[in-house]
Amino acid sequence: MNSELIAIAKIVRTRGLRGEVVADVLTDFPERFEGLADVTAVFANGERRELKIEKFWFQKGRIVLKFSGHDSVESAETLRYVEICVDETEAVELEEDEFFDWELEGCEVETVVGEKLGTVRELLRTGGTEVLIIENDGKERMVPFAESICIEVDIEKKRIVVDPPEGLLEF
Repeated sequence: MNSELIAIAKIVRTRGLRGEVVADVLTDFPERFEGLADVTAVFANGERRELKIEKFWFQKGRIVLKFSGHDSVESAETLRYVEICVDETEAVELEEDEFFDWELEGCEVETVVGEKLGTVRELLRTGGTEVLIIENDGKERMVPFAESICIEVDIEKKRIVVDPPEGLLEF
C-alpha cells in the first residue's frame, strides 16, 4: 500500500466483557463511522493489522467499538492504545479552503516579504480560530490559522504564506 493512513480514533480502554473498546474520536467527521467496516489498527511498534468493525456507538464524547474476532476483555485489551486508521484515499472530501491537520504539519511558513518563520509542528484547536504552532530552532511561534493572516496555503508545495498584523510575531 503506497498511500498514507489517517487516524480516526485511538483506543483508550476496554469496556465490558464482550470485547468492546472505548476510543477517543480523532476526526472532525464522526459520521464517517456510518457504513465503515474495514479499518487498519496501527500499534505503537508500527505493526499494522486489518480489523472489521462489527458495531459502534457514541457515548459521552467517545466512540465504543466492537471488532470481529475480539469477543473477550482479554482480546480487547490487546488493542489498548492502538490507532484506528483509514487509507487517505477514504478521507472525507473537504471544501477548497479546508485542510486536514496532517496536511498542514510539516509545511514551511514564511511572511509575504519572504522571512522564514519555521515549520508547522501542529494545529492547535482552541474552540475558536485554530492556531498553527510553528517551530524554528527550538523556538515556538503561534499564528492564528485565519484567512486574513494565512493568505496562501499550498499543500502540494508544503508552504504557507502569512501576512501577520503588526506585533503578532514579536516574542
